Parts: sequence; structure tokens; C-alpha cells
Amino acid sequence: MTQSIADRLSAVRAEMAKANLDAFIVPRADEYLGEYVPERNERLHWLSDFTGSAGMAIVLKDSAAIFIDGRYTVQVAQQVDSSLFEYLSLTDVPQLPWLAEQLSANARIGYDAKLHPLSWQQNAQALFSSQQMQLVAVEQNPIDSNWQNRPALSNQAARLFDEQSAGRSSLDKRQQIGAAIAKQGADVALVAALDSCCWLLNLRGNDVPRLPVILCTGLLHANGDMQVFTDLSKLPAGTQEHVGSGVSLCDESALAGALANLDGVNLLADPNNANAWLQLTAANHGAKLIAASDPVALIKAQKNEAELAGMTACHIRDGVAVSQFLAWLDREVAAKRFYDEGQLADKLESFRLKDAQYIEPSFDTISATGGNAAMCHYNHNNGTPAMMQDNSIYLVDSGAQYLDGTTDVTRTIAIGETTAEQRKMTTLVLKGHIALDQAKFPRGTTGQQLDGFARQHLWQYGFDYDHGTGHGVGHFLSVHEGPQRIAKNSNNVALLPGMVLSNEPGYYRANEFGIRLENLVEVRPATSLADAEREMFEFNPLTLIPMDTRLFDKSLLNEAEINWLNAYHQRVFEAIAPHMQGEDLDWLHQVTQAI
Repeated sequence: MTQSIADRLSAVRAEMAKANLDAFIVPRADEYLGEYVPERNERLHWLSDFTGSAGMAIVLKDSAAIFIDGRYTVQVAQQVDSSLFEYLSLTDVPQLPWLAEQLSANARIGYDAKLHPLSWQQNAQALFSSQQMQLVAVEQNPIDSNWQNRPALSNQAARLFDEQSAGRSSLDKRQQIGAAIAKQGADVALVAALDSCCWLLNLRGNDVPRLPVILCTGLLHANGDMQVFTDLSKLPAGTQEHVGSGVSLCDESALAGALANLDGVNLLADPNNANAWLQLTAANHGAKLIAASDPVALIKAQKNEAELAGMTACHIRDGVAVSQFLAWLDREVAAKRFYDEGQLADKLESFRLKDAQYIEPSFDTISATGGNAAMCHYNHNNGTPAMMQDNSIYLVDSGAQYLDGTTDVTRTIAIGETTAEQRKMTTLVLKGHIALDQAKFPRGTTGQQLDGFARQHLWQYGFDYDHGTGHGVGHFLSVHEGPQRIAKNSNNVALLPGMVLSNEPGYYRANEFGIRLENLVEVRPATSLADAEREMFEFNPLTLIPMDTRLFDKSLLNEAEINWLNAYHQRVFEAIAPHMQGEDLDWLHQVTQAI
């Protein structure tokens, strides 16, 4: 018999009582602290029924609260029993001070050190100590000990990612990053991010939905040697030869012992992105922690020629698949045949599935019609998918993991007639997209400095959007890759050649419609600036899919913007027309005509 949520809360409280805990904190995270979590590790979902990608629950002796951000205010009410959980804002109500207010002196607050970054643990420890409260790391997570019929981890074998596709050997990468570790005064670096570990080893896998990695943790030494801790049964024959000399492949059960053996070692670790248990275990056994960002991330973000060639090739094939879907959609709308959001998402994937190199979506498709599109991270799977309506706007944000690269594209589509206001807003979004696409910028420029390019036209009319303008994208890895990004409050990481980012301004009017136009772009040297006095960079679009010109008001576009749109559509046609035929080719010819 399935446990009810009330039963699950009771079971967790019983474990809390045994450990003399007044509270227990449940983040939406596993020990790898990534965006995507295997079903086995969806502890917040088990406890609350909430399926969102961000959140936290806090269980007290007689009550509980769930913290969610603005994306999930509707969803939490549909999924989570309000008689069991109070709904609070993840962004407006700081969880730790809130918890301190609920408890009195000498309270004991339980947490699982594997599910929180060290920086969180340090902040929590300082706050609770100042309130005469104690932060207690549990040895056994009370959810794990009460989870009946807990899903198993994937047992699919890892994939040996060939050096030709990767562009570099694992040894070459490890030695380069080992040298960078030594420069920072460290002997060893903790490689905790799954995409960093798999990129270093030229491995891919199927352990995490939407992210083609295996679950693993690495200790990378300054000489390039590396210990890797994983489920050895998933490694195919030839793995040792594939990863090259200097790699010790160890069972994940050996990780604690290896951390305990770091006495006297200078260990570089990222306090914000590696879990507290890893770092505290090492430190408690005599390692000296050097706080620094993941040493793999920046190098990985700068794609080499082979990686960029793969990204270019998969974007052409993806352009064909998405364009075939859009052509089909236009024909269905013309025939007044309408579908729900889930059917549309499945239909889109059916075109990608024809590609032998297609693996899976790179994230859950955002298939949103009408007012649902105003929720910028809407997921039709979190409720009943809505039906398309005639004379409306449909937004589809989707991506794919291919063996040679990762894609992510958003198109906003006219379904029947649209209003002048909808066309005006879509055109303002397009103007921002073009402005960012056409930006030229000197070496050292960050995404934060470029973000206003994409917002300026919306700002002039008194509008804005509440998400970042661009995120990094990996090479057959994470569709949300750091450290590069473009946002109002992004980091100080300069954009460098080989980085791939999204360009995705949008506009959202609550309960009415949503607009987003997203291409992936690569950063490259600005060769067109013959007389530049400084080293300059520019963006080159990788995404090659038509934009719906029925939603653009030409009177709001200047000559340069019209020329950009026409040149982009000419490039789209030349790239994907050879792979289309019949009605689809006729459609492509029509929708890429110069305006």
C-alpha cells in the first residue's frame, strides 16, 4: 500500500524524535547538487508530492512548510496539501532565519550534509549558533530509511565518448587543469560537478534525466592523476584504456576512505557547488580546504574545434526537426485541428526521434498555449495540459541531447489571428534579440554588461522580463552550463571564444500570453572589425529555425533589423532546405521569404 503524505511526514517525525531533533530540512537536491535529480533522489517529491525543480521543505514537530519560487505558486497549490504544509516564498522568506524564529534556544536542527553546499552549512551553523541552537548532521537521512519501494538508480552502461568527438584526450585535459590547480596552491581538487567529471574523462551516461552523465566524484591531482569514484559495474570494457594513464577507477564506497586519507593535503573545493559532507570529511581528517570555483568549468565552457563542429552539425539537424514540426503545426491550424500542450510536445519529439544521434530532450519541453505561456518555466506535466485556442499565441521552448551536441530553442507561434498588442510586444522582443546577436564587445566583457542590449527596447516602452537573458550550454552535456551567463545580476566571468550561450529575451503578460525568442550562439573573434584597436568578440547564431514573421510589426523595425531578419532567414533556408521536401519544403520557402 502506498504511504500517504501524512504517513510520510509522521515517519520522518518519528525519526526526528529518535534523534532528538526539533526540525529537519529537506532541499530539492541530491549529493551532486545539480539541477537534474534521478528519480531515486527526489526526496522533496516523496515528502510533499511537489514536482518542481527548486524548493525546500522544513519539517517541525507539529507543522511543516514548503518554500517555492514564483514559478511554482500555482503548481504548489495543486500538488501539495495545504493542511500539511504552509506555502512560503523561496525568494522572499529566507529559510534559515524563518526556522530560527520558529524554535527556541537549545533547539536541534537536523540536515543531511550530502544535500547542501558547504557555504550553506557554514551560514546555517553561524546563524543557529548565534541563537544558541545546534545544527546536527544526520548519519541516516530519515526519508531514505522510510522510503518504501524507492526507485533504483539507472543500470545503463556508461558511454565512452570518443576523442574525435571530444577534440582532446582525457590526459590532456587533466594535465592542463592539474597545472591550474597547482597555480592556486593546491595539491588536489575535488571535482564534484557531474558534467565536469564526465567531460574530464570523456565519458557520458544515462544516470540522470536530461543530463547525459554517470554519477561520479573525482579527486584530481596537480600532476593530472585522478581518482574517480563511481558504480564500477556501469563502466564498459575498455574504460581504463579509454580514460588513459593516471586514472584510478574506484568503487563509490571507497570515497569516504579516500577523503580521510587527505591529511596535510591542500584540497581545492568549491564551497558553493560541492556538498558539505565531502569537504567536512576531508577537513576533519586534516585536509586544508582552499575555497575556489570548479577548476574544470571555465576550460570546459570554451569549446574546441571538434566540439563546435558537433554543435554546428546537430543544430542543422535539430533545425530540420523543429521546422518539420512547425510546418505540420501550421497545416493543422489551417485545418482547424487543435491539440493539447502534451500532444504538441510529443509530436515535436517525434520529429527529433527520427535522428539516429538523438538521445533525449535536454530539458522538459515547455509547451504553453495562451496564458500558460506567461509562466516562463511552465510545465504541462504538472497539471492537465491545456488545449490550443484559435486566435492565440503558442510558445514552445525545447531542446535535445544529441551524440554530437546539445540544443535549446524557443519559438513563439501565431495560432490564427493575433492582436496588434501581441505583435508589438513580440517585435520589441525581436529587437532585443537582434541587438544582442549583433553586439561587438572587447575581451573582458561579462554577460552582465551585455544584458541590457536585449532589454533596451522593452525598457523604452516600460516593460521587462524576470529571467536571465542567456545561459551557457554544454557539448552533449548540461543545457544549463556555467560559469558563463547573460543576466542583470550575473557573475564577473568574461565571455570567451568557444563559449556557447542562449540569447532569449522574452515578455510575459499574466493570464494572457507569453513571448520568448531563443537562439543558441557561439562567442567568436569579431573578424568583421578590420580597424579594431582591441581584441573584439561577437556572437554567431547556431540555431537555424525560422521565426514567425506573422507576429512582427515591420513598422517598429529599422532597416538594419529588417536586414538582419532577412539575412537570418536566408541562412536558415540555405542550411536546412536540402534536408526538407514536399509540403515541408514549400512551407520553409514561404516562411523564410524576405519581409
